[in-house]
Amino acid sequence: MNVGIFLPNWLGDLVMATPTLRALRRHFGPEVRIAGIVRPYLADVLAGTGWLDELWPFDPRAGQPELRRWALIRRMRRQRLDVVLLLTNSLHTAVLAWLGGAKERIGYVRYGRGPLLTKKLYLPREHSRRAGSPMVDYYLKLADLIGCPPESPRLELATTEADERSARRVWESLGLRADGRVVLLNSSGAYGPSKWWPTGHFALLARRLAAELDHDAVMMCGPAEREMAREVVRLAGHPRVFSMADQPLDFGTTKACIRRGRLMVSTDSGPRHIAAALGKPLVTLYGAMLPVWGENPTVHSVDLCLDLPCIGCHNRDCPLGHHQCMEDLTVDMVYAAVAKLVDGGRALRDVA
Repeated sequence: MNVGIFLPNWLGDLVMATPTLRALRRHFGPEVRIAGIVRPYLADVLAGTGWLDELWPFDPRAGQPELRRWALIRRMRRQRLDVVLLLTNSLHTAVLAWLGGAKERIGYVRYGRGPLLTKKLYLPREHSRRAGSPMVDYYLKLADLIGCPPESPRLELATTEADERSARRVWESLGLRADGRVVLLNSSGAYGPSKWWPTGHFALLARRLAAELDHDAVMMCGPAEREMAREVVRLAGHPRVFSMADQPLDFGTTKACIRRGRLMVSTDSGPRHIAAALGKPLVTLYGAMLPVWGENPTVHSVDLCLDLPCIGCHNRDCPLGHHQCMEDLTVDMVYAAVAKLVDGGRALRDVA
């Protein structure tokens, strides 16, 4: 038996799908081959987990023909997939599963793709609108539909030996403490600026963490946020505030660096979910998205969200132009949440 899975296209969503991948492997066992169809830039996120036998990189906009639609369709046909599970929501991926000849095509009925699915789920509705629900449950319901036994919503990722070696070099290069007193800061967000916390706020927080809590503060970043991370260090003006701007930024190194930290302060973005999957306490800053999407009883997260009429708008840019949901989340509020985690001792027990 051969199973294909269209994996989510966003980092955070992919991490929140890990309980579903774990459930599928336990259900099908080692004799079934499971291939994950994944955006190339996300291929390393699942390294070390072992739930998938193969990863098939796919990007319909890629310049390389081997990553595009017809190459994927031919590969699906050669592999004679019995089942394709759609963790993506688009009509496009349902068409690809149909053209690829999968006998069973399983997913949510969205964007007109219902007739292409052989097993389907419908979204719950509240007053004719989609009801908010945690993404981890959204994916696990598809595992239920296939027949998987109940699975814990616990997020899970792993690191490889190479990842750990790379993180060790980062620690040595930056001169970070080896006793675990390191707070990771993250303001990345490919979704858009509506999720960003102001750079000046992060700089003030980092300085207070170093000066008042006696912890190193490390600004995480992706390739597009290098200058922002450097600016945080410059504005903080403290020798125990660092950034990853000049360090390797691959997902393996990122995972291993997060595993070494004590806790993370993060916007609602991919690295936040990596930290959750590695068992790290979190202070999460919400604005454009409501906390319900990331809710998980196995994750220890202090969720900060203001009571504003426009909260949870889902827009990539603030349509009102004031970005109040993030601007008005004060440094004092965030620092108090971090200090409570550290002083309560819970974070101390999670030191790698």
